[in-house]
Order: sequence, then C-alpha cells, then structure tokens
Amino acid sequence: MSDPYETTEAHLERLLGRALNSFDLPDRLVERLGTALAHSSSLYTTHRSPATGVWRETHRHTYLLADGGSVSLWELSYLLEGERGVRHEVFASKAETCLAVSRLFGEASAGAAPDPVLLPGDEEPENDMAVLSELFADPAPARRHRDYAVEQSADHARRVLRRAENGDRPGEPVAALLRSAYAHRITQAFGGRQSLSDGRDAGFSLYEHAFVLVDGTEVSLWEVEHTATPDGRHMCEVYESEAAAREAMELRARVR
Repeated sequence: MSDPYETTEAHLERLLGRALNSFDLPDRLVERLGTALAHSSSLYTTHRSPATGVWRETHRHTYLLADGGSVSLWELSYLLEGERGVRHEVFASKAETCLAVSRLFGEASAGAAPDPVLLPGDEEPENDMAVLSELFADPAPARRHRDYAVEQSADHARRVLRRAENGDRPGEPVAALLRSAYAHRITQAFGGRQSLSDGRDAGFSLYEHAFVLVDGTEVSLWEVEHTATPDGRHMCEVYESEAAAREAMELRARVR
C-alpha cells in the first residue's frame, strides 16, 4: 500500500528493482514514468491456498505524470508451492497480468482459487480466467483523452466551490476530496441564450471542472453560470453531476 513518507521516485525505483521482469517494460513507458509527480498503490486481488501454501496478490500502482496524464503498473506478487521467497513481476496492463497468472498457476488453479478480495467500489469478484477472456472480446470504446494542467488545482477547486450560490452545492466531503487534486481541466459543455417564461432572454453556460487526485482518479464539478435572476445579475451554481446541472438550467429557464 502507499507509504505517505516515500517519494514517488523512491517508490518507483523500489518497485522496478524487485520485479524479475522489469526489463520487459516498454522503454517509452519507463521514460514517461520518470516524470511522475505523485503515486498511489492499492490491492486489487488476493488468493491464498492454505493446503498448498500457494499465494498471490495483484497490486495496482498509479502515477500522475508531469504532462497531466496518468499511467498504471500492475504488480503480481506470489509464493509458489515449496518456496519460501516471494517473487514479484510487473506489467503494463491488467491483461498481461492475467496471462502471467495463467502461465504460473494454470487454468485449474485459477478456477479453483477462492474469491478475490477487491478494491472498494468493485461490484463483484473477478476471476482471473474471466479477465483473460477479455483479450479475445471486442474492444470497448476508448475513453476520450484529457489534457490536464498541473498547477494550483486544489486552490482552483476551492474557488469554484466558494463562488457557488446554490443551496444544494457539493458539501464538505467533496471539498475534502478535492484538496488532494494535483491537476485539472476546464471544458465548456454548453453556452447560449434562452428565453425565460417572463419574456426576458438570459445567458447560460455550463462548464466541467475535471480534477485528477493523487490516487489517479478523476472527479468533476459542473458549474452553471447564468443571468436568469430577477435583476439580471450574473450567478454561479455548482453541482456534482452533469445531469443535475442541466436540470438546474432547465428549471431556471422555466420558473421566474
């Protein structure tokens, strides 16, 4: 797991130093990892066999890079039957990790292993061979690439929340989460004018403020800027989801 007192450089050096196959990682990937600013490690799966002493764990190590992107390394730690020393291997993808599990433990052991312990948020246990079968499935649509700015992102999040005037704006739990933001990106999702119920025109804009946290996850705030106020003044509202923000815009255009 993550050591709060270990630098990212030291963590990466330790990870690659103990991996038996670190030389197999693509050179370009290793070069990008050299620019890592922050990191987070978490347990993904664990399997133990009390009868044979065979044991394995998969850890995901996520790194925030200087270019605003993030990459993950997958570490397989295992103890084979009859051995006393733990071995470590590292891979650039989950699929490669599953291939290694199949190579080391075979289909029988993968199928007979106890259910894995998963990260919080995973909906159901993942069988190693089931993940391996994803290699032969149709690829899922790729996520759109985001370019993040690595700057005073935590302060930016604080300012966005501070100027929100709506009573149902995100509360302290979201504010606390965003204090660990290292990078962010602002995207306009909507901009235009709408006719209000009283005949006036009002301007509406919708912005997504997307943040990258130290653990590599993304969190977004959705900001609505509009002039649908009784005196036509400019007003800002902030929501946790795009759906809530768009619903608020529709309500402001209708109810005046």
